[in-house]
Amino acid sequence: MAYRCAAIPALVGGLLLTALLWWAGASAQALRLPGSGDVLGGQAAAELERWLLPWSYDPPASVRFDAESGAIGDTAAADAGRYLGLYSTAMQIRFFAVFAFFVPGALLLVRRLPPVRGRLTAALLALWAWGLVAGTLAVTVSAPWLIASHGRGSYRILPQLASVISTGRQALVATALVTALVTVLVARITAKGAGPLPQEVVPARAARLAATVGTGAIALSLVVLSYQPVAAAIQTVSPDGGLFSEPGDLLRTWLLLGAWDGPAGVQLGDWLLYRAADVLILVVVWWALRRLPVLLTRATVPAMAAGAVCATVLALLVSQLLRIATEWSGLRWGLLHASAVLGGGVPAAVTWGLVAGAAAAGGRRGGGGRAVHNGATSTRPGSAPARRRARRAGGVGGGAGARRARGGAWAPPPPHGRHDLRAGLRPAPARRLTGQGADPSRAVRAHHAAGPATSPGVRTPDGSRSAR
Repeated sequence: MAYRCAAIPALVGGLLLTALLWWAGASAQALRLPGSGDVLGGQAAAELERWLLPWSYDPPASVRFDAESGAIGDTAAADAGRYLGLYSTAMQIRFFAVFAFFVPGALLLVRRLPPVRGRLTAALLALWAWGLVAGTLAVTVSAPWLIASHGRGSYRILPQLASVISTGRQALVATALVTALVTVLVARITAKGAGPLPQEVVPARAARLAATVGTGAIALSLVVLSYQPVAAAIQTVSPDGGLFSEPGDLLRTWLLLGAWDGPAGVQLGDWLLYRAADVLILVVVWWALRRLPVLLTRATVPAMAAGAVCATVLALLVSQLLRIATEWSGLRWGLLHASAVLGGGVPAAVTWGLVAGAAAAGGRRGGGGRAVHNGATSTRPGSAPARRRARRAGGVGGGAGARRARGGAWAPPPPHGRHDLRAGLRPAPARRLTGQGADPSRAVRAHHAAGPATSPGVRTPDGSRSAR
């Protein structure tokens, strides 16, 4: 798909995701009304408000100005307007970053994974996952201003940064899904009449090797780094004081896709059930990376990296839904409380998805999987690919390719430069010489001896003419 066709749905999706998140944040104030607790229940209203507050322009109690007493929260007692301005700036950066991160990724995905027949479901799921990625990156970029607005920006900055990054993901799950649906619908409208799209033919061995190499990178985080002793060692890593002390929480946020330990203290069946969710992540990632080079119109390294990130995010969502299904029956607070785990692990999915995509692209090339395009790259007759195909087929000129395409022996050009006007003043194709023993030199001599006044006839292999 051309850039101009892919830019429209990407821009529409970016604007819609930003608007939905702004609307969700503005709706957080309605949950504080007395009637919301009666309709939804006190626990459900509090849980929804906690989900929506990271996208609300209404500042929290720690930075909110108290108009009646003229004071503010405990941590920002010096200058109320300055801290409120920092909070407003943080939210402006957050919403602008959502749009700025979603549009380039959606443009790449829609162009390399257009939502046409055979690719519609994959494009929808990829755009849904990319909406989660864009929102998480926006929260990360705006986190320093948000931390500074609370008046304690210099105290344990890295643990605070890790805490802020993990917020706001529940609202992203729903808004990103709606955005993906609308983006796919607009992309299908803009893709009408674009002609057949190319599809790469990847050898099965190379595709399996690429998927295995990429899944190995995910397994490094999910199996090795997420093991509790190793995760505890990462948690205790700390430089000698300073502003960047205690980076353990931040490292765990960006490096660990899960957490697991041995079956000590629990039944073996329950332990295996929990581990089934981790195995499901690896299975989904391997299957997605196995299909990704075939689904992409061109398996470039950026496209493979973006696709691997989306595949890792989707695998995490699938595993979280499995855990909700297995744990919901034993929870006292219901489905809403169980759904709080949705959207977790996206920062680590971004880190290891990029590594897995680059590794899969390298493994595909190293395994002899130099892909071959199956399908026309351009439908215009005058395009460069069309001209190259015509030259290879011998449709233009009178070279060896043309002689092979006509399937006969060499034949002389028409006498006195006669042309076929219907073919655009190009020389008319010479008559094919029949017979196994045709002699080109004798045919040339007979042709020049005949001259232009010779009556039409059929030239025999020995150079003479016969009547029609």
